[in-house]
Amino acid sequence: MWTILWTIFWSMRISVSDAKAQLTDLVRRAEAGDEVILTRHGQAAVRLVPIKAKPTSDERARLLADFRRSVKDKATQGPEAARSADFLYGDDGMPA
Repeated sequence: MWTILWTIFWSMRISVSDAKAQLTDLVRRAEAGDEVILTRHGQAAVRLVPIKAKPTSDERARLLADFRRSVKDKATQGPEAARSADFLYGDDGMPA
């Protein structure tokens, strides 16, 4: 519901032909967080959104370490690889 209201009241819709003359301003608005939708024949065609900056190698390493810490206690020990498919076979070694 909130997304629908946001789109109706706070998005900017402009035709592609009109956008050509205002592209710099539209890009600035999108970078500032405004939703800018370009339309073609009255139908939404494209949404301008800012590109998020790529994390540095230090940031990636920190995120990966945080992730590993968060899942460390959640991981459960599974069967060892040599026995992982035993449930597929009966005691006689034939497929179950």
